[in-house]
Amino acid sequence: MGGGGGVARRPAGRGRAQTAGVTKTSGGSPSGTQRNEIAGIPTRYIGIGVIVVLAVWFLFANLEKVKIQFWVFTVTCPLWIALLATLLAGTALGWLLKGRRSR
Repeated sequence: MGGGGGVARRPAGRGRAQTAGVTKTSGGSPSGTQRNEIAGIPTRYIGIGVIVVLAVWFLFANLEKVKIQFWVFTVTCPLWIALLATLLAGTALGWLLKGRRSR
């Protein structure tokens, strides 16, 4: 008769009570609030804005004409057009590949 005795044991650490479904973080704010915002604007948007401003500034700082050689032909165009085309190609590639990220 020593095979369990009919008494259910609770695993360690499972008996903690929660207060109204709100868990406090170490900073004292409820975990449901957004902490990744600055003045109510998500930091992701701020980062995107900074990158766009820097990219436009860089484009307008490079207005001279350049010769771009592809495999079989050469194109002469303003450097800002080549940089903008590269920026757009990188943005499109990032957008297309964002679904492949594992979450």
